Amino acid sequence: MSVPEVDQPPSADDPLARERAHLAASRAALRAMREDVQALDIKDVTANWVNAVVLERQIEDRIKALADLAGTPLFFGRLDYLHTTQEGQRFYIGRRHVHDADGDPMVIDWRAPVSQPFYRASRKDPQDVGLRRRFGYTGGELTAYEDEHLSDPEELERTSRLLQAEIERPRVGPMRDIVATIQPEQDEIVRSDLSGSVCVQGGPGTGKTAVGLHRVAYLLYAHRERLARTGTLVVGPNRSFLQYIEQVLPALGELEVKQATVDDLVAHVEVRGTDAAATAVVKGDARMAEVLRRAVRSHVRLPEESLMVVRGSRRWRVPAYEIEEMVRELLDRDIRYGAAREALPQRIAHAVLVRMEQAGEAPDDRVQNAVARNAAVKAVVKECWPPVDPAKLVLRLLSDAGFLAEHAEGVLTEDEQKLLLWDKPARSVKTAKWSAADAVLVDEAKDLVERTHSLGHVVLDEAQDLSPMQYRAVGRRCTTGSATVLGDLAQGTTPWATGSWAQALGHLGKPEAVVEELTAGFRVPREVIAYASRLLPHMSPGLAPVESVRENPGSLAVRSSRAEDLDADVVAACVEALGHEGSIGLIAADARIAPLAEALAAAGLTYLSPGEETTAESRLTLVPASLAKGLEYDYVVLDEPAAVVDGEPDERTGLRRLYVALTRAVSGLTVVHSAPVPEQLGAV
Repeated sequence: MSVPEVDQPPSADDPLARERAHLAASRAALRAMREDVQALDIKDVTANWVNAVVLERQIEDRIKALADLAGTPLFFGRLDYLHTTQEGQRFYIGRRHVHDADGDPMVIDWRAPVSQPFYRASRKDPQDVGLRRRFGYTGGELTAYEDEHLSDPEELERTSRLLQAEIERPRVGPMRDIVATIQPEQDEIVRSDLSGSVCVQGGPGTGKTAVGLHRVAYLLYAHRERLARTGTLVVGPNRSFLQYIEQVLPALGELEVKQATVDDLVAHVEVRGTDAAATAVVKGDARMAEVLRRAVRSHVRLPEESLMVVRGSRRWRVPAYEIEEMVRELLDRDIRYGAAREALPQRIAHAVLVRMEQAGEAPDDRVQNAVARNAAVKAVVKECWPPVDPAKLVLRLLSDAGFLAEHAEGVLTEDEQKLLLWDKPARSVKTAKWSAADAVLVDEAKDLVERTHSLGHVVLDEAQDLSPMQYRAVGRRCTTGSATVLGDLAQGTTPWATGSWAQALGHLGKPEAVVEELTAGFRVPREVIAYASRLLPHMSPGLAPVESVRENPGSLAVRSSRAEDLDADVVAACVEALGHEGSIGLIAADARIAPLAEALAAAGLTYLSPGEETTAESRLTLVPASLAKGLEYDYVVLDEPAAVVDGEPDERTGLRRLYVALTRAVSGLTVVHSAPVPEQLGAV
């Protein structure tokens, strides 16, 4: 392995100089590619204004995708093949494809098959790679390289210093891609086929979120046309988290992936209320799906009278028993309520047409459609299969004890039904104080009436915190597509957090999904993750702890403070952390945020809220423990661990919340406490 010194300008025959020349040529080629697209005249290729608008949008997206982002290396590696598959060929691996004026590749997209050995080749399995070269950058300037001669038995296996430096590079701003540091076990998940769903169980710092995002980028590369038609979606736990990850896919050239929270997906009613934990647990229970199904189907009525259709001088009679057979057949098929309601008039019209044909007439499809629109037919359909408003249905269930009891019989206990009923029933959908769990019920009811549109692929992150009904809501968005589920059972902090991935995947509608476990940690220092892992036996017994590959002695400090000095000592710890490079997160129990905000302001320290982009001038973020999940900071100051635990409804949930807070640090963690730390952590 070699790392040239770069204090002096390299000579003309220096390998680093040649690599810099290739970088400069590649940037020029990328600029030429972008200019070629900008020079396109859409008037020359289409005369249709609609097509012109679509083409103009595609050109704009292509120009954005070809942007040469400042500070983002155009390539990060090189592969020199031996002789079997790519004889004498050399490939530079980067975030996107770049070619010269003749169409010859100068940089190969990291997702291309020829790039795969960059991530998976080893001395045991060199995959015909003679040399793997990694590049180091300072800003956007290429400053170093390292070589691995995979076919040389004399060269010892060793950890790449450039790889380690890239993993540990201080983070200012939103989450960045890991395309230069993807590990073999991560790459296998990233490149798994579109047809299969994958669940990734990964502890803090294992890169599960990045793996999920890079899998989206890979699938868009491998199945571009299909996913362009069906769409892709990333679902995160909250808006702060989505803001944190929103730049990863654009940095990889993918601009069309939508991002949303579960609340965004089910926003059919305005959420203005909250539920007690016990109520939310019942509303989120999968049994609610059966209650809603019964309530929807209860609107169907069997006909009591025959139907008489008048057309011209003729009358056609369809007896009640025949219409009843149609209604029962549609019920037995268990299709969507709305689809069955649309099918019923056509069934009735077909029965009339049979009678017409028996009488010697020759009606066609136009006649059948006209009969289906006949006022008498419409009246029968309205009587037997009336329209159902999903929000009004849920409103009635939560307001009418008798209606709820009728459809929850044998499904929910009487005590559970009492939890569901509103103390003060709302008069209308608009005036109701809907909760987030209510909105999910409305979404379920809406799907019972009308099928939810399915996407080609959905990534669901921090999935361990979803209720069964929320899983069903997400699963409806990928019934005909696949899913990537990401989470950590040890970080489940809601009262309804899932107990196992098998249960979760069943509710999602993907019971066949493959569960992969990432146990190698690349972000959280070994000392910090080992300290946090002391909580695992008390909150998630049987779950394997993360084995961090990062040695960072002195990364953990636990400091005792007097109660009256706690705020000042926390501020002092923040000032000390700001002496390091990178982002700083001050994490505290939600109830402690206000006094800490005052203490920071009194000390003249400006701070950000979660989701706000850090800059070189403003690097400190004040984070409520309830919003810390999924976020990372170079240095974390954790205020009063006991308060984090006490802020949750039960000890198990509190310990999980504390586990999350303890594992947000990438370089160093300082714990400041006045009350005794939870006994499960023990002494440092």
